[in-house]
Amino acid sequence: MLPGLASLVNVTTVLVGATAGVLLGNRLPVRTRDLVTDALGLVTLLIAATSAMEVLSPDLADEVGDSAPLLVVLGALLIGGIVGSLLRIEQRVEAFGGWLQVRLSGSRTGSQGGSGTSTERARFIEGFVVSSLVFCTGPLTILGSLNDGLGNGPDQILLKSVLDGFAAVAFAASFGWGVAASAITIVVIQGGLTLVGVGLGDVLPEAHLAAITAAGGLMLVGVALRLLRIREIPVADLLPALLVAPLLVQVAAAIHG
Repeated sequence: MLPGLASLVNVTTVLVGATAGVLLGNRLPVRTRDLVTDALGLVTLLIAATSAMEVLSPDLADEVGDSAPLLVVLGALLIGGIVGSLLRIEQRVEAFGGWLQVRLSGSRTGSQGGSGTSTERARFIEGFVVSSLVFCTGPLTILGSLNDGLGNGPDQILLKSVLDGFAAVAFAASFGWGVAASAITIVVIQGGLTLVGVGLGDVLPEAHLAAITAAGGLMLVGVALRLLRIREIPVADLLPALLVAPLLVQVAAAIHG
């Protein structure tokens, strides 16, 4: 399979799953849809925990020292969060979701913009933001896209496609068409990482990948807290941490060495 085709399969499964979820969600009471969202929050928390445990990776410890992995992940989140906050990534993602909602629904601002329209808009944006983060910050997204670009096979992205398809059904049952719009994010993020893989010519060192995965896992904890309606953490502002983490590994390795 040519590099990038697996991501198109991923987009297709999300669109199909979101469509099924919207059709199903309209026939479910709000109480049931809330329960579905809670279940997704708990599953996301489980995935986040398994990813965050990469902070204990032996490869990472060998590279930076036994006491440094936690500091690397902490530093990545702090520095990445500061950068993301200054760049207002969360606000920009939400604004983009709102723009998409207007474009796709054909709604217009004006006297008809009552509370129902406002609620629908907020629901669309929340679905777009949450599903984009869940679909694009996990370890399968990073490693799978890179390996796809490197020609190591699309197996990880295809597995992710199946998981995302089922998740899209559950998300769309609660949030509606905003989940389908997250397909745009998948194209941009996974497509970009696949191109990076094509350019790298070799996989990232295991230590660097472990730091990225651990940071991504903690961001997914933030997503889970949003889904469970515990705290609205601006997770998108933390996304630069995925770039900062391998840089800090390199710095810590130089100091350790």
